[in-house]
Amino acid sequence: MSSVLLPSCYLPPVQYISKLLLYPKAVIELYEHYPKQTYRNRCNIYGANGKLTLSVPLQHKSERTTTKDTRICYETDWRKLHWRSIESAYRSSPYFEFYEDDFAGFYSGKQFDFLTDLNEALLNKLVELMKIKTEITYTGSYEKTPEGIDDMRKLITPKDDFQRDKNFHINPYYQVFGNKAGFLPNLSVIDLLFNEGKGWKDVVAP
Repeated sequence: MSSVLLPSCYLPPVQYISKLLLYPKAVIELYEHYPKQTYRNRCNIYGANGKLTLSVPLQHKSERTTTKDTRICYETDWRKLHWRSIESAYRSSPYFEFYEDDFAGFYSGKQFDFLTDLNEALLNKLVELMKIKTEITYTGSYEKTPEGIDDMRKLITPKDDFQRDKNFHINPYYQVFGNKAGFLPNLSVIDLLFNEGKGWKDVVAP
């Protein structure tokens, strides 16, 4: 098939980006009932003490709230915390200064009311920086069993081992704290970008 159906993700993992290399068209789900404990509002980076999860806090919602209508909570300054964590993790990486200004504004400028708007803006920036040519669109309604498209809404999740995805392989690459805790695969794609720069594509095999 030429199209893939993906979830909306916050600074998505490398596995997610590999699908954009494999398919010429990607459709991102907006109308599902928002599922908990997924990459939709969280990402994993490599901190000094190993894997570190950054989560975007959300406003209280009913179980039937769609992903599209899920609002971000700003009662705490989570943006400052996230950027401080990203800086601490990657300040000494080879390409952090090269990309720093592309991401800093997301953590100090305009506030996004809705999670999917933040995720879309970040994904657009990643696609631009990584020169990915995939045509990306968004769903207009929910289909439980869509036809004519590879449904990966539940495949890319922190609950499951990414190794069950037979169409994804990642080659080990340099990581700032790799000498302490070893190589950590399938972190947020910013880990790959800050460490490998334009050479990121040599690491990912869709």
